[in-house]
Amino acid sequence: MNRGLKFGCLVPAALLAAGLLGLAGWIGIAVATSDPKRPELAVQPADYRLSVAADSVRRCRDHVLLRNPYGVWEARISGPAEERGAAMGAMGRDLLRFQEEVFVRQIRQLVPSERYLRLLGKLTLFFNRRLADYIPEEYRREIAAMSEFCSRDFDEFGSPYVRQLNYHAAHDIGHAMQKYMLVGCSAFAVRNGRSADSTLLVGRNFDFYVGDDFTRNKLVSFVAPDRGYRYASVGWPGMIGVLSGMNERGLTVTLNAAEGPIPTSSAMPVSLLARHMLQYAATLDEARAIADTCRTFVSESFLVTAACGREAAVIEKTPERQALFVPEDDMLLCTNHYQSAAFADDPVNRANIADSDSEYRRLRLAELLAGRAPLDPVGAVEVLRDRRGLGGRDIGLTNEKSIDQCLAHHSVVFQPEHGLMWVSTGPWQAGAYLCYDLKRIFGGGDPTPAGFADTARTIAADSEFLQRDYLRVCDYRRRAAVVRQALASGEELAAGYADSLVAANPEYFESHALQGDYFYEQKDYGRAIRSWWQALDREIPRRGQREELERKITRYDKKQ
Repeated sequence: MNRGLKFGCLVPAALLAAGLLGLAGWIGIAVATSDPKRPELAVQPADYRLSVAADSVRRCRDHVLLRNPYGVWEARISGPAEERGAAMGAMGRDLLRFQEEVFVRQIRQLVPSERYLRLLGKLTLFFNRRLADYIPEEYRREIAAMSEFCSRDFDEFGSPYVRQLNYHAAHDIGHAMQKYMLVGCSAFAVRNGRSADSTLLVGRNFDFYVGDDFTRNKLVSFVAPDRGYRYASVGWPGMIGVLSGMNERGLTVTLNAAEGPIPTSSAMPVSLLARHMLQYAATLDEARAIADTCRTFVSESFLVTAACGREAAVIEKTPERQALFVPEDDMLLCTNHYQSAAFADDPVNRANIADSDSEYRRLRLAELLAGRAPLDPVGAVEVLRDRRGLGGRDIGLTNEKSIDQCLAHHSVVFQPEHGLMWVSTGPWQAGAYLCYDLKRIFGGGDPTPAGFADTARTIAADSEFLQRDYLRVCDYRRRAAVVRQALASGEELAAGYADSLVAANPEYFESHALQGDYFYEQKDYGRAIRSWWQALDREIPRRGQREELERKITRYDKKQ
């Protein structure tokens, strides 16, 4: 009996292993025959000598990289693509390595098996084997030059150039995984009567989370390319694409993920499309024309505003089609679903609106903007820091239905017609917002001890949150991680620990849901049911989460 059972288990396992080996071999052949289109470069790393001043300002030729007193990195680079990439690589070599270490460490936590990690690496290379076909040569040259300064310690995942290409695609995969709550961006634009000085005012939270270390080295880049417009953007070392940015003509672009199918093949990463718009467009029509010529492999909303004509719209794009959503009044809202008539009957979009927190956040944005009109930059920051639900209801800290979910990589406010942008400092958007005057920065001159920021225009930190709720958020997340670990390992926690989790964040549904799961694993079915009912009484972000709680109650109530 036992021998037969073992044989029965081994046969499918052997077939699966054989299948995986065959797949790996096929993938290996496909990867080996793919062309990453690495440009021929004249870059010699030894020619890009780095000097570090007494104030820790790094310089390479005419380029500058520094870390300001708030811990935000700032870079000013210029010239042709190779020059920009090599200069950033020379000045930020240690930052590029740290970012790769963080990324690889996160992947290893998700995939602890070395065998499957190697297979995942091959699958990624296979998936992205035609990625270079969709990236303009200018950007490939910039990435290739920068990669000359990257570490060889991660070559198991590909050469430095191939890895840097793939990291731009990895950002898209994170957006495609929006349903798993890696992202939940919120953005808005107001003008005319809704703006305090009638000019365009834009705000956005970029809620892309890959761990706390990933956000440690936030980078604000001021780029003067040899072709196109000068621009500023916010991202991280190694990211030459644009997540949130504004150019010298007052065009702004921000990315907001939309629901779509998991991609099956690569195309142009959305951050590079946003970069292309920012570098080569001055008007909404020009940005729209650029987007129309580029194929992406994820669904995305690009909130675009232009100082020229005081325009604001959302370019809604999927791998198959594109539409433009223009507001009927002077307020434009954008979360994580499509709003144009072109997608009104799209089943994926309709399901996203019904099942996710996106529409709730859009309604909360409308509520906040209506209550603060006319809006100025300080008011815009207050909106971006809002952690409550509709009607000001307490829905718990870190709730995905909040505008501020306490996980933003960065938060930005733009005044395009004035050439001003404010960028948040940590933690999340609770720190001060630093103001950058693009006209002054691109006019030349050395940075001050405060970096490139205009300190007279700094918007103060949220001291009330930092003194009161910041520690609560950290405490809750630490306790939630302990409970999840206990659920995974089956260990029993100290008496009262599950109750302390709820006490740390009592109005958040997840506190009660996790408590209920723990009580159930401890066979305390009565308390588990009561905890799950408490979770159902809170504001739950996604319909699937609510339905799962209801199924648990129905399934296990009889065990009381």
